[in-house]
Amino acid sequence: MKQILPNLFLLLLISFTSLNAQTTLISGIINDQNGDPLPGAVIYEKSNPSHGTAADFEGQFQIEVKENATLIVRLMGFQEQEIVATQNVKVILKEDATELEAIEIVGSRSQNRTVTETPVAIDVINLEEVTAATGQLDMNQLLQYVAPSFNANRQSGADGADHVDPATLRGLGPDQTLVLINGKRRHQSSLVNIYGTRGRGNTGTDLNAIPMAAIERIEILRDGASAQYGSDAIAGVINIVLKKNSEGVNVNIGAGVTSEGDGATANMDVNYGTKLGNDGGYLNLTGQYQFRDRTNRVPEDQEVFRNYVGDALAQSGGAFFNAGLPLSENTEIYAFGGANYRHGESYAWTRTADDDRNVPGIFPDGFDPNIISDITDFSISAGVKTNYKDWKIDFNNTFGHNEFKYSLNNTVNASMGMLSPTSFYAGKHYLSQNVTGVDVSKYYDGILEGMNIAFGSEFRIDTYGIGAGEYDSYAQYPGGTGGAPEGAPGGSQGFPGFRPENEVNAHRTNVALYLDIETDITEKWMVAIAGRYENYSDFGSTLNGKIATRYEFSPAFAMRGSVSTGFRAPSLAQKHYSSTFTDVEGGVTIDKVIAPNDSELAKALGIPELSQEKALNASLGFTLNPMEGLSLTVDGYYVAIDDRIVLTGAFTDDDPDIGDDLKELNVGAAQFFTNALDTRTYGVDVVLAYTYQMDLHNFMASVAGNFNHMELGEINTNEKLEGKEDIYFGEREQMFLLASAPRSKFNFSLSHNYKKLSSMIRLNRYSEVELMNWDGEVDHYAPRVTTDIAITYAVSPKVNWTLGGNNIFNVYPTKQDPLATESGGYHDAVQMGFNGAYFYTKLGFTF
Repeated sequence: MKQILPNLFLLLLISFTSLNAQTTLISGIINDQNGDPLPGAVIYEKSNPSHGTAADFEGQFQIEVKENATLIVRLMGFQEQEIVATQNVKVILKEDATELEAIEIVGSRSQNRTVTETPVAIDVINLEEVTAATGQLDMNQLLQYVAPSFNANRQSGADGADHVDPATLRGLGPDQTLVLINGKRRHQSSLVNIYGTRGRGNTGTDLNAIPMAAIERIEILRDGASAQYGSDAIAGVINIVLKKNSEGVNVNIGAGVTSEGDGATANMDVNYGTKLGNDGGYLNLTGQYQFRDRTNRVPEDQEVFRNYVGDALAQSGGAFFNAGLPLSENTEIYAFGGANYRHGESYAWTRTADDDRNVPGIFPDGFDPNIISDITDFSISAGVKTNYKDWKIDFNNTFGHNEFKYSLNNTVNASMGMLSPTSFYAGKHYLSQNVTGVDVSKYYDGILEGMNIAFGSEFRIDTYGIGAGEYDSYAQYPGGTGGAPEGAPGGSQGFPGFRPENEVNAHRTNVALYLDIETDITEKWMVAIAGRYENYSDFGSTLNGKIATRYEFSPAFAMRGSVSTGFRAPSLAQKHYSSTFTDVEGGVTIDKVIAPNDSELAKALGIPELSQEKALNASLGFTLNPMEGLSLTVDGYYVAIDDRIVLTGAFTDDDPDIGDDLKELNVGAAQFFTNALDTRTYGVDVVLAYTYQMDLHNFMASVAGNFNHMELGEINTNEKLEGKEDIYFGEREQMFLLASAPRSKFNFSLSHNYKKLSSMIRLNRYSEVELMNWDGEVDHYAPRVTTDIAITYAVSPKVNWTLGGNNIFNVYPTKQDPLATESGGYHDAVQMGFNGAYFYTKLGFTF
């Protein structure tokens, strides 16, 4: 099967290319009001938005459509036009005169600048195009393949992290990337990553809570932006722009399975748009359901500590909306938001029949604890924007909430013996964020060659809390209870419940003021300056600045660069999270505690209280368009972060300072969040794209690559911690931090559109990764190349059918000793993951 399926897909790719249909060929040209061509303008059928093309560098296009079809012509910054298809079409697009509808790209608050004119690197990802050529169900995995410096891998046996993928930009922390929706701050997840190879000790944003069918495009700003958008934008900004189309219904249904026959997936989403009023109002609604079954990659020929190693079971449902209603020619009210519920189940490490954590009378053959996560995420954003004497004013309030509830089944509290239940409620953690802000901007076309001034303020309230589980989920019963031996471990096996002493309900406020000025000094040279002042109720004040510039030597070549400072206060979760959890180190099960930095345990060891991270960003690059259809962008970057916050190694119960305290807590080790070290990250992003049109054939090729290198500074300790550097943040933890991103990652993509057929093939190359295992040896994961393929056929103007496969040649990371890896399997969560090949099919309907 592993050979037949890839060959079948290659055969389909070749044979489908010859398919033809009786349709009408439409040719045309698209110009602006001055008669200049408009390359990149999009033309698609109104009845089937997924069937379309784009104008070439001369503004010309060809498309095969049904007779008398209605076409939509769109280009950012111009008014959309609706035309009836004829043999030869000449379209003149007018600049968008509706100020409220002007387009703003993340990285620039000027609404008179396109994405190619910004002084920093920005990726703009059209979701309809990308999702049509991939079988990925969630956004993290999708971005892993289309954005060169974005990395995410599913975890296994990592509690809540099995259900929220830790994601990084340029190898920095998940909490160092700011996420926006429609330009408004998105709340983070309440989950703290404790296990795994990426994002240890960090919180992040749950991108998978947003239905992909609700999204028009994703903008990724690959540059430090703390001075523009907020202190946690050290690595960059991801802005998710929701759909605003107000006509029609789109339905997508998909299913897939791995080449091993497990990991079956099913998904369905519905997107509906309708007009509100008669003056350009809109309402766009999206509903989504997803299911992903477990995978299991336990080695069959070696001793193992886990019976199940692979993806967790997950099913989710959610809905999103985006709405706007003009109140007058200059004023509009708007709102967007949604809710998502996700149920996940993942197996913890196996407890064998003779394990002292088992109750043989209940599980005579041992057991695999099943950790259940029920995740609720919702948000609502509403505001009003108006134009007063050419000043654009946007007043907004955004609220978001994320909550994890944990429960377990197929497990025991061993200290209860035969009296133990097999199911427990283990508690919850939650995070809320409310942001009230006002943004004001004005464009002056009479100053130099044009100047945009923007300023505004934000007031944010953050809340973080932990709720205790039921008593039996964390209790330690005395020996003899239910026939249990003396000293039998307490708490629900797999995930001991949060205790009353872990409970917290913490708050903080943040006030921010910013000023952002962009000016075109000449027609070729632009300069942007930004400054932002923030005051935290628990960390004091910070002032960050940024300067960026772009110079166009010719229409084909321009250089750009920036320098900025950054600041990130420790998250409330890093300050207040505490728990007792079960870890397995080389097959030895041990209970550990994570203690806050203001706890007596931390003070006894000399762990300093958390302080803010401080950053310096610099970038320099160029854009090149040497010939029609060919573009190249190269951007080098440098990110220096001082006092980076990490999760320490484990101080054990034989430590002379806290050993007795740990024994009293009945745990074997303790970990803490701390500002352990300084890091320096160097890298280069390269994006090469080529488009070519010949008759009805459209060819597109692209190469997106990232080179990334991180250097670690000295470990920051004090007098009491001298000699404990290897525990405080030792070589094993350092290698996990260095493995936050491959040293290089490349995606090569080739696509072809011909009449009703679209096909795509993509090669993904990951560099070597190195991790230290529990035996103190370095595991080397050799470079790997995976291959993806997709074929889409327009069965009719309203029906599309896609067949595809990811990693079709069933490539796995280098095998390691499963008795020594973090996951307890052949592989840790590195490179492309360890599920192998995945094949899928999708149907899209338009009504």
